[in-house]
Amino acid sequence: MKTPFVTKEQVEEIVKTYPTPFHIYDEKGIRENARALYNAFSWNKGFKEYFAVKATPTPAILRILHEEGCGTDCSSMAELVISEKSGIVGNEIMFSSNDTPAEEFIKCAELGGIINLDDLTHVDFVYDVLKDVDIKDPCSSGRMPRVMSCRFNPGGVFTLGESEEGFQVMDTPGDSKYGMTEEQIIEAYKKLKELGVEEFGIHSFLASNTVTNEYYPTLAGILFELAVRIQEKAGVTLSFINLSGGVGVPYDPEGIPNDIAIIGEGVHKKFDEILVPAGMGDVSIYTELGRYMLAPYGHLVTKAIHEKHIYKEYIGVDACAANLMRPAMYGAYHHITVLGKEDAPTDYVYDVTGSLCENNDKFAIDRKLPKIDKGDYLVIHDTGAHGHSMGYNYNGRLRSAELLLREDGSVIQIRRAETLDDYLSTIDDYWDIR
Repeated sequence: MKTPFVTKEQVEEIVKTYPTPFHIYDEKGIRENARALYNAFSWNKGFKEYFAVKATPTPAILRILHEEGCGTDCSSMAELVISEKSGIVGNEIMFSSNDTPAEEFIKCAELGGIINLDDLTHVDFVYDVLKDVDIKDPCSSGRMPRVMSCRFNPGGVFTLGESEEGFQVMDTPGDSKYGMTEEQIIEAYKKLKELGVEEFGIHSFLASNTVTNEYYPTLAGILFELAVRIQEKAGVTLSFINLSGGVGVPYDPEGIPNDIAIIGEGVHKKFDEILVPAGMGDVSIYTELGRYMLAPYGHLVTKAIHEKHIYKEYIGVDACAANLMRPAMYGAYHHITVLGKEDAPTDYVYDVTGSLCENNDKFAIDRKLPKIDKGDYLVIHDTGAHGHSMGYNYNGRLRSAELLLREDGSVIQIRRAETLDDYLSTIDDYWDIR
């Protein structure tokens, strides 16, 4: 069962200052989760988490994670700038992008971040675009960063575990636009070495939102074995191996969460089996988790403002897909709690909808819930990652505020709600154009 980290009484007090809808984050939960992650990988002296900024690009959240030892994984200019303005620079930035504009590679190099190349052709591209750049951490030649990474794609179908039905298909890397083949990545390391790069890493992302303790250890085994082959064939030794993201959370209340301690020990076992005998026992392990780090520690709080009785029963709320697009985009499940009615029988069936002129603007379809009255506050769970960050302005709807529930119980605003002036600001100079 999912329990909100805010009560009806707390929300009634919050809305006196910050009206619904809003996203709110739990500082205590975020910190405890980060500490559990670092404890699970404490056996690896170089371990570091690079939080996926795309999941929650909010400076106050990034600073909390930074205080707990985390860097940032960026994929755009905006994310690089947000990291920089949050005090996160140098090798605490991992830049994992694809189809990357030249100016973004330049910005990362100027910040001293670690560029994670997505394609073999990007080696020459980066060498060309950085020729006149003041690289913060250059190699001895000055033309390339001292540390660089490459992204691996094994192709085919990634399977995990065996059941009566056979192997569980987790994802299809062969259909993914990300990363290089093994032959390409070996050639990339050779070229990078020739260009003066001195330290190397590898990165791979094979599946999204896995709720199994076996994903990371399985991926680690694949990458550790590849690292040994790279050392033999490319003549370089990797200093870090980035397991990327993919460790997920159960959105359904009946789901069993991942156990990060078991996951960390599973990776440790693969490390000792594969890397240590190959003389690579000093390789650092990196992760770039997003959903796992933040999703459970964020709620979208919204208010029931309408009810409709036609062929189905509808509850209209003051949030919409502009505030949380996952249900509309993916059909994703997000649990809903009606505050103050946590123990009431769930003997009503509703579609919970927003106001967009799209029929998929629904947070829940045929959901069993307690009787909802206009004025009730609803908590939509697990919105701490890929919630506010995926917002948009269709129908001119405005993105909501973000709030932080501090460890001392106080609540502060960490991003204000958009205003109509914000929305109109990019066209204010063009009203009279015919």
